[in-house]
Amino acid sequence: MTEAAAGPVLEYLLELQDRICSGLEAEDGSARFEEERHEGEHGLARPRVLSEGEVFEKAAVHLSHSRGSALPPAATAQRPELGGARFEAISVSLITHPRNPYVPTSHMNVRCFISHPAGREPVWWFGGGFDLTPYYGFEEDAVHWHRTARDACAQVGSDLYPKFKHACDEYFFLPHRGEARGIGGVLFDDFDEGGFENAFHLQRSVGDAYLEAYLPIVQRRKGLAWGEREREFQLWRRGRYVEFNLMYDRGTLYGVQSGRRIESVLASMPPLVRWRHDWRPEAGTPEAALAERFLPPRDWAES
Repeated sequence: MTEAAAGPVLEYLLELQDRICSGLEAEDGSARFEEERHEGEHGLARPRVLSEGEVFEKAAVHLSHSRGSALPPAATAQRPELGGARFEAISVSLITHPRNPYVPTSHMNVRCFISHPAGREPVWWFGGGFDLTPYYGFEEDAVHWHRTARDACAQVGSDLYPKFKHACDEYFFLPHRGEARGIGGVLFDDFDEGGFENAFHLQRSVGDAYLEAYLPIVQRRKGLAWGEREREFQLWRRGRYVEFNLMYDRGTLYGVQSGRRIESVLASMPPLVRWRHDWRPEAGTPEAALAERFLPPRDWAES
């Protein structure tokens, strides 16, 4: 793969960003994404943020096409031999923080790296995935989310979903809390199986599946009535999201290490969050059911 081969990836991700933003705006019905554009010798950044919508309290959909003289440590954790190599990285990453506590938070990232180690052929790989963080669990939603993820992976290989689901369950886990961030989804990295076209097909399949996985859930839950109790629980659970992103997330670390605008790096943070000292949901409540029935890993696609 050469640098010219990055063109189709960038073209796809530019279109994907447009398509996802249009889908989220249509679902919200009241707010629009605001875009910034930063372009120069080190690449292109096109961050978009929607704020204070009726459905989405905040949503961020960022496109980044960056070039640099050396891959940051967060990008070479599994490939230390590429440390210091010139690189090109293209990605779309997004986060949604809904207003209604019955609508889950969603996250997606799809990316491509091309490294140019001195004296060697370029090295490339794809990564990405999507995961769901509900505040109130609904089995129908969890099954739909995971079956859509499974079907997206199956377009490239029937063996991929179980591996990617397991990787997602392992990654989105808070060791200091002993619990998962949400109900997972799929996560892959360093993927180059079957050559460039096959790996690019996986990226497109996962990227295209996001709206199919998420919007039906939003549509089912955004009209449910909620009050102060549900809002308090949502803000408390958002604290777990912040803890993970600041303490463990490789994407956050990569953004800081690569010198991206800190506002863009931290755009995944929710607009409001609350910590309550040593608080736990009361047994037998819908709030307690989240940790008891939904956060432990489960084979939702086969439910």
